[in-house]
Amino acid sequence: QPCLSWDGPIDRLLEHLGDDGVVQLMVEGGAQVIGDFHRAGLIDRFVLYQAPVLFGGDDAKGLFTGAVHPRSLRSIGARSSRSIVSVPTCGSSSNPKFDGRRPVASTRFAPCTQGPAVLNLVLPKGSLEKATMELFEAADLPVERSSSVAYKASINDPRIASVRILRPQEIPTYVAEGLFDLGITGRDWIEETSSQVESLGELKYSKATAKPVRIVMAVPEDSPWQTIADLPAGVKVSTEYPEITKRHLEAAGVDADVRLSYGATEAKVPDIVDVVVDITETGRALKAAGLRIIQTLVTSYTELVANPASFADPEKAHAMRQIHTLLQGVLDARGKVLVKMNVSAEALDEVIEIVPSLKSPTVNELFRGAGYAVETVVPKDEINILIPQLRDKGATDIVELPISKIIP
Repeated sequence: QPCLSWDGPIDRLLEHLGDDGVVQLMVEGGAQVIGDFHRAGLIDRFVLYQAPVLFGGDDAKGLFTGAVHPRSLRSIGARSSRSIVSVPTCGSSSNPKFDGRRPVASTRFAPCTQGPAVLNLVLPKGSLEKATMELFEAADLPVERSSSVAYKASINDPRIASVRILRPQEIPTYVAEGLFDLGITGRDWIEETSSQVESLGELKYSKATAKPVRIVMAVPEDSPWQTIADLPAGVKVSTEYPEITKRHLEAAGVDADVRLSYGATEAKVPDIVDVVVDITETGRALKAAGLRIIQTLVTSYTELVANPASFADPEKAHAMRQIHTLLQGVLDARGKVLVKMNVSAEALDEVIEIVPSLKSPTVNELFRGAGYAVETVVPKDEINILIPQLRDKGATDIVELPISKIIP
């Protein structure tokens, strides 16, 4: 019966359910319902999870219309001929543990680890913001916020508890300090801040391309300097990366005057400073400003980084790797398409010879031996050449499909 109202004794209720073919019953209820089953001696297995806080304060009803007392719990064990091994608690509530014979005092419990781990995530604002939001959207982890300028956000995923959007310059420090479990930032800012974080891997995307950005040292086009070692003592250097710059200058034995730049760094040569250390993806802006790169100091991809203590937690680390898998799957699928075709037995070998693939093409025999179905993943920028070649070799019913993710 979908719904049953019962006023009589519990044992009669069970007889009624037994007549209907019920052989197992899980009881979830309050003090009165559980107490009735307990008093009738009808409990075969008792599963108890104690919450850290009970609504109602000190006068709230307990599990058996009273406090959870050692005698109550030992009575359950005696009635069911089973020992009560433990009463797990989620949170910081004080609660006795039992070994089936006597209570063992315990006032501290480890945090609850049942259910998915939750992560505090921080994402970059600024030049990487749009590309990062698009990446998470494609990974089926869309970032929801009240407006495009909001710093707080959320992701509807049980592994992610909160999302903040902050400048990438600050993210390595905050993740290292444990304010966030997981974050996305550039290798440039990890190096600049010397932050101790755990890298889960590079995420090869940036604001414009999948290429890395570089921190480079540049001088005027007509300068005689060819390397860092050529720079004279007292040379004036402007940069948004003073710590990285100082380390490289010191390693080259150059005593320089390093000045922090707040932007438009390339415009300060030669009137204000002699040399700049700046970030570039293509080098075009530096060249347009009449500058020549003499050395690359750091090659920087975007990275997914974790707080070391959080990463040492197996459940949090597992959740982090799952998120990394989704993000990387999207990046691996970019620039690739799935091609499917039918091929006769006679043309199969010639078609397979020209078909590129990640590992090897998938080949399945068609119904009643009518040929073969072939499918493979190929670079999108090769498809305009490949499809006519496949047609020339005898492939038919050629279909090109977009790919959302590729998970090895």
